[in-house]
Amino acid sequence: LVIRPRGSPIPGFVKEANGLLFKILSWILVLAPLGVFAIAFDFYIRFSGAIVNQMISFCLVVFAATMVHGLFVIPAIVHWFGGVGPVEFFKKSAKALVLAFSTSSSSATLPVSLKTCEEDFKLSKSVSGFVLPLGATMNMDGTALFEGIAAVFLAYIFEVPLTNVEMISIFLMAMLSSVGAPGMPSGSMSGMQMVLISAGIPLEGIGLLLIVERLLDTFRTAVNVEGDIAGAIV
Repeated sequence: LVIRPRGSPIPGFVKEANGLLFKILSWILVLAPLGVFAIAFDFYIRFSGAIVNQMISFCLVVFAATMVHGLFVIPAIVHWFGGVGPVEFFKKSAKALVLAFSTSSSSATLPVSLKTCEEDFKLSKSVSGFVLPLGATMNMDGTALFEGIAAVFLAYIFEVPLTNVEMISIFLMAMLSSVGAPGMPSGSMSGMQMVLISAGIPLEGIGLLLIVERLLDTFRTAVNVEGDIAGAIV
């Protein structure tokens, strides 16, 4: 009664608007595969089938960059600053990494990550309880790598010229847009729009990324969770 008078139509309006929004989103989800297929077919015709080889090359570059970061860079940081060797690090964090790989969700992996840090790495609950939930939404190593490489790839596809300074700015924007990305499958697509707009790349390129994004998402989510655990250890 303090906030609104009795019998106010506002709650009913909000409920109806919410139902309408969910209905529209359900239509979008149903039609999304058709839209992605249309965009992919248009690219296939425009590039005379060469887009397939380019997409394969793009996937290999993203996979290689993600593996280098996950297998060498992060373990080196943990070894130098956390005093934990690579073998011990991967052995103890294996459960969390496998779950992250299978679910493609940092948020879904969070309970296992907390248990891993507290029971296997013997970290205090105050440290793991602060670092891991924060890292699940802010520390997206693999996502930043993917968005930066994807933006450069799409710039090449759409023939958007990029100077060295512009390429550096793209990767910086990818780092910023990855902060706060939803810890859910394909959550990076929300921040990808910011990166493309900043570089002047058409947004329809996201439809092209959606063809391979789900597969690559598994690897980069595992790297995201690995970075969270490494941050807690350090």
